[in-house]
Amino acid sequence: MTTLLPVFAFLVGMLGVTVLAFMLRSTTAVVIGQRLREVTRSRQRSGETRASARPAVQFLRRVGEKVPRSPNELGTLRLRLVHAGFRQRESLSIFLAIRVGFALLTFGVFASPVLVRPNLLFALGALGIGYVLPGMVLARLAKRRQHRIRLALPDALDLLVVSVEAGLGLDQALARVGHELRVAYPDLSNDLRLVNLELLAGTARPDALRNLADRTGVDDLSALVAMLVQTDKFGTSVARSLRIFSDTLRTKRRQRAEEAAAKTGVKMVFPLVLCIFPAIWIVTIGPAAIQFVRVLFPIIEGGP
Repeated sequence: MTTLLPVFAFLVGMLGVTVLAFMLRSTTAVVIGQRLREVTRSRQRSGETRASARPAVQFLRRVGEKVPRSPNELGTLRLRLVHAGFRQRESLSIFLAIRVGFALLTFGVFASPVLVRPNLLFALGALGIGYVLPGMVLARLAKRRQHRIRLALPDALDLLVVSVEAGLGLDQALARVGHELRVAYPDLSNDLRLVNLELLAGTARPDALRNLADRTGVDDLSALVAMLVQTDKFGTSVARSLRIFSDTLRTKRRQRAEEAAAKTGVKMVFPLVLCIFPAIWIVTIGPAAIQFVRVLFPIIEGGP
């Protein structure tokens, strides 16, 4: 009995571990199945949304193709659309249709007697504002995307340095970084994956990197591309160059933060003068002014 007791305890323990493993496996399988069903449903919903929005997109594209275009403006608009993340072929036509439609809508609101009193001068002013406003929104979207890419660049550089020092080539390192950043920084990840697709299609590495800088319009990324092209041209160490550039980028970020902090005092002048100082004057001078009026007005009304 003394010799069989450890064996019995071992068998009971193994049985408990086996039952626990099966329970955890079943729970994990249920969770994974539920997650897969949620992902499948979300993809089906997104596909249905795209399918439902497709006729509207086609209508806007046909309208935009008939809008008069300025050759000098098309290049700037197309580049701004690319900076904002709209790289589809029909993006320019859709934007032109939206701009013209919004301008006509604002003109109709001020020219028709339905909502406001008709005024031709206000209607013409609303027409100009409605024509300019979509371009301002597009520029804002492009700046926000560039800001997100600029914030993602230090982490991408750190991953790139680690990948290169681990033995990967530059092309494989870029593909790996683009894959790893797809959740945290999707904008930069999509651009890096496009670089990888261009390299697989046979584009030269300097051209693919320059296309990356042109698509984003971020000055830090343009400097990184120039550094990588020069490193590839002269055969210097990629890992060392990336580490030096990473240190330089951190220094530039610190300098930008110091510059923004130095501008805070000037930017706070207008809110202080317009919002805070009047309230302070009312609280501090108001009681004295009321007392002054109460004392002085009876004297003036009484006269000599």
